[in-house]
Amino acid sequence: MNEASRHAHVMEKLRQERDELRLQMHLGKAELKEEWATLEHKWEHLEGRMAGVAGEAREASREVGAAFGVLADELGEAYRRIRAKMG
Repeated sequence: MNEASRHAHVMEKLRQERDELRLQMHLGKAELKEEWATLEHKWEHLEGRMAGVAGEAREASREVGAAFGVLADELGEAYRRIRAKMG
């Protein structure tokens, strides 16, 4: 699996987790809603960065790839934390 397809796979998993949690957020606590708002901002940033990767040079893509990993890990961990608090 090349890096682009790996990133697409991670994005799809995060998108699915995000969609499931978004459906449950209306029942969530105020504290979780604040955390969700912060995560939504990070999600939008990640999506924007990924959309721009295709047009960037190889070197810049490596930098974006590293940032992608950090942000994707952070979002995944936060989604799991919210799911645990909701359950």
